[in-house]
Amino acid sequence: MKAAVTPRVKICCISSVEEAALAVEAGASALGLVSRMPSGPGVIGDELIAEIAGTVPPAIGTFLLTSRQSVEEIVAQQRFCRTNTIQICDHLAHGTHRELKVVLPGISVVQVVHVTGPESVDEAALLTSVDAILLDSGNQKLAVKQLGGTGRTHDWRLSRAIRKRLQVPLFLAGGLNPENVAQAIREVGPFGVDVCSGVRTDGKLDREKLTRFISAARNVNL
Repeated sequence: MKAAVTPRVKICCISSVEEAALAVEAGASALGLVSRMPSGPGVIGDELIAEIAGTVPPAIGTFLLTSRQSVEEIVAQQRFCRTNTIQICDHLAHGTHRELKVVLPGISVVQVVHVTGPESVDEAALLTSVDAILLDSGNQKLAVKQLGGTGRTHDWRLSRAIRKRLQVPLFLAGGLNPENVAQAIREVGPFGVDVCSGVRTDGKLDREKLTRFISAARNVNL
């Protein structure tokens, strides 16, 4: 897929109605709401996810980050949380993306690919029944899985190779911050960028960092 001229900005690890409002006010295109994970920051309960999602304007993406691996469980969770997008952070073990989209018409499905090496390029290229792919820096093979929120970058050359092979939009995550997001966009050319810890101070969403991040992402000289 061709590089996006002006990438969308997704602010992840939203933990309150107030943080959601701040991110939307600053110009975020989408918000990430993290449900139960084996590790990583930003986890909140499904009740709070539903509450936050209910306050977000319809034009803003509300991403339910889920570690669940069966279509049946993911469907039940989305119907409770009422987000407009599902972000699958692990591999589907039971069911398919196509089945998920049939059962939840109108809900976007985003699959995470954790970029660990050249094999990730082929893994991403096989995902043809999703609405988008999000590249992150986790590792599903560890004893305690890392499914995101690591705060570290990965090899953007692999990310660019993946983007060139895809027919669907690509979000780039993993260690982004106001200082490196412009370089990441120039090197990868993603449809959107995703940030959690890079716009936080002491775990709280930082208005100044948030503003600088969004400005840097939207004013890149390609």
